[in-house]
Amino acid sequence: MTQARTYSVSVRLRRTTIEEAFVSVAITTDMWKAPDNQGRAFLDGEKAMSEALDMGSDPETIWTLEGEPLVEHHPIQKAPPHAQLPKPN
Repeated sequence: MTQARTYSVSVRLRRTTIEEAFVSVAITTDMWKAPDNQGRAFLDGEKAMSEALDMGSDPETIWTLEGEPLVEHHPIQKAPPHAQLPKPN
């Protein structure tokens, strides 16, 4: 009995895990925009967000898993490492 041939294709996948963390950003004097023509001062959201992102890189920041990982095809497809040909010298 002959065995039927089968074929396969390698597809590169990417799994992204989403985590969340809450940080408390201390508002400093340099985070305020200059007062407008009515004398109102507003917080510079970009400066506060930049500080929050820096805090997120701190190894002591506590991150928790938010939902299930997202599995999708990788936008750049290439052969698996074990199937790639060695580069010529």
